[in-house]
Amino acid sequence: MLLIKSNKVKLLLCSLIFSNLYAQTEAFDEKILSEKRLKNFDLTKEQIQEDSSKLRKDWINPITYQYTNNLGEDYKTQRSMISINQPIFQSGGIYEAIKYADNSYKYADLDLSQQKKELIKEALNILFRIEKTNLNIQKAQYTLENAKIDVNRKKEQVLNGFLDASYLDDALLTLNTTKHNLVDLKYQKEELINNFNNISSSDYTQFELPTFTIFSEKEFLENNINLKKIEADIDKKGNYSFMTMAKYLPSVNAYYNYSKYHETDDNIKLQKENDQTFGVSVTVPFDSRTFNDVQSKRIDYLKSKLNLENSISDEKTFFKSKLQKLSMLDERLQITKDDLEVYDSILKTINEEKIAQIKTQSDLDTLQNSQKIKSLDLKIYEIDKQLELLEMYVKLS
Repeated sequence: MLLIKSNKVKLLLCSLIFSNLYAQTEAFDEKILSEKRLKNFDLTKEQIQEDSSKLRKDWINPITYQYTNNLGEDYKTQRSMISINQPIFQSGGIYEAIKYADNSYKYADLDLSQQKKELIKEALNILFRIEKTNLNIQKAQYTLENAKIDVNRKKEQVLNGFLDASYLDDALLTLNTTKHNLVDLKYQKEELINNFNNISSSDYTQFELPTFTIFSEKEFLENNINLKKIEADIDKKGNYSFMTMAKYLPSVNAYYNYSKYHETDDNIKLQKENDQTFGVSVTVPFDSRTFNDVQSKRIDYLKSKLNLENSISDEKTFFKSKLQKLSMLDERLQITKDDLEVYDSILKTINEEKIAQIKTQSDLDTLQNSQKIKSLDLKIYEIDKQLELLEMYVKLS
């Protein structure tokens, strides 16, 4: 699906198959980002995994070990104590805590993927704009040739008394403006290259631009990474809401305490060197803030569900707007194609008149340059379409 010539973008329509989209662009994605940026994403991914693993174990209380060395004047003792107080039932809170950790990982992983795709989109956007600038430079060069031809023509006509000098002055101003425009475009290209180098460690000429095509709204919504993030957030907040409620419900803990005196200095009071206790405790909390806390988390959960509905509406509007923009660009493409057909017809006539010495070579050159400019407009509109589709692609998971 990635079939483009470097620096000479040939935009070919092809079908976008979602099941293979990530696999087909994976290698391209890895190449376009610098090694340091990829390493940063890898480390963040690893950190997310570690945080998730830690969160899955949050319901497990630590085993406490305490060592005491009594240096009092009456007697000296060395004592070790081990304490375990572990919840074994929290009214469903343990299960929800594990699910909360899983959904937190899912959300963070999607967020990281979204950040990476945004950076890749930025790099691709720059590559497309570099190619578009190259085409605009070619257009400016043809425009410059026409401006020079027009100046020479006006100069001859003024010298022969056919035109007022103001016409020559206008032609010179147009020539000067075209020269400045060409200089600006060359600077814009260098600026874009520098921006690309901030993202990638490879030369921009080494990359082939991908070709994207339109897809259905259903596919767009089903594979929308932002919507998947919100869904993960809903699940996460649902788990947290239940965890909050479970915190105020009865819980059962298993406990074990063990203590040992290492040295007693033959103190009669400490003849019993070892001591251990174990059993089960039931806790029923009574907190005046229970309802407020539970209700607050429930509201947060309901807000996240409402946020999904609003986001689906936003994404539908986004998709519709992009379709309208693509339709507008297709209309411009068709208008330009119609113009080129007119140029072809006129050029045949001009060429015949030149042979008959009715028209000059400069007349033919001017029209040919204008035709080339129109041909470049076709390629620019195709790039504009790819830029719009790129904005859609970045939203896909």
